[in-house]
Amino acid sequence: MSVPCAVAWVWGCALGVVAGGVAWTLRDGVHQPGAALAFGTLIAFGGLARWHTGPGEREPAPLGAAGALAYALVPAGHGVPQVVAVAVTGALAGAVPHVARGRGPDPDYMARRVLTLAFVAVCAGPLHTVPDPGRIPLLLLLLVLTALCDAVLAALLLHARTGHPYTPLLHDELRALPGIGSAVRATGAVMALAVTVAGLWALPVVCVPLLLTQLAFRRYAAVRRTYRQTIASLARATEVAGYTPPGHAHRVAALSRAVGRELGLSGEELTVLEYAALMHDIGQLSLVDPVPEGATAPLPAAEQRRIALLGGAVARQTGVPAAVAVVVERQADPYREQPLAARIVRAVNAYDDLSGETAQGALRALEHLRLGTARDYHPAVVESLVRVVARGGVEGPVPG
Repeated sequence: MSVPCAVAWVWGCALGVVAGGVAWTLRDGVHQPGAALAFGTLIAFGGLARWHTGPGEREPAPLGAAGALAYALVPAGHGVPQVVAVAVTGALAGAVPHVARGRGPDPDYMARRVLTLAFVAVCAGPLHTVPDPGRIPLLLLLLVLTALCDAVLAALLLHARTGHPYTPLLHDELRALPGIGSAVRATGAVMALAVTVAGLWALPVVCVPLLLTQLAFRRYAAVRRTYRQTIASLARATEVAGYTPPGHAHRVAALSRAVGRELGLSGEELTVLEYAALMHDIGQLSLVDPVPEGATAPLPAAEQRRIALLGGAVARQTGVPAAVAVVVERQADPYREQPLAARIVRAVNAYDDLSGETAQGALRALEHLRLGTARDYHPAVVESLVRVVARGGVEGPVPG
């Protein structure tokens, strides 16, 4: 698989920083080996305790990230090369068991961490010479700049990987900053200050709040995954009952999410779009006679609206958010009266209904959508769909 140019550039910079840090440290030796061992062990333990990330989860190893940040902020004169070398060595040591199970760390994530850590270490050097009264505001400013740096890199890598517009991706990353990433940065700063005052014995004490936060986020992530799986199971009901072809709902959801990204949706808007796309055919369960092959796109407009309203009623009874039910019941309205999510679901559903499994079928389906832009399909949505299809795919399978 080819690596996009921007991704290769970020990887190259990260590898250069790591190689330089390790070579410099091997040449000059380790300054304060006790502190290096303590922080390296903490980072390795954080890597061992990391969890498998899913959609919307941006920090798999919060304890390791906080330990690396703290080591960069400790005013002990370690130097940027040693900070990078110790952090990378600890992270690799903690990743060994995960690699053995075939679940190694994400290279993009590792590259981001290396570059942001180097940025912190470079900026923290002059910070230690500032008198105490003015150091704390500058430290807070450095943490904010670190968060922004990481968000910019994360959005850049996603943009290079998916081709989606950069601005909504960056907006997504910025909206996620108050999450566990803030806890990581705050813990790293407190850890550095505590070690400066109380020594290395402060490390395990300061780690406890972040460990509890990590457990809470794990529970929250598990609840989110369970909820997504419940929605996905409801979407399969029409397939199990023989009303729609296998995989139709998940194809529509994945493609709708990609089109939504293309049109600038992010955060909760994408979640609503995905859930509505998964449930868009659930109204067919109320029909006495199944629609041939489950394809609603060729049906008369009145019948499409009837099925959509039935679907909205069913969706409301399942307890999904009201915004999801609104999209489901309005997916067959004229596009000028629809919210954007409903426009996307309608166009993508029609594409999947009409395209079949051949390239010729896909071209015919896109031509049909373009011919229907006078009333049925929004032109901007259709053109975004064309671009996504031309790139050859979607973001990935919807969890189910």
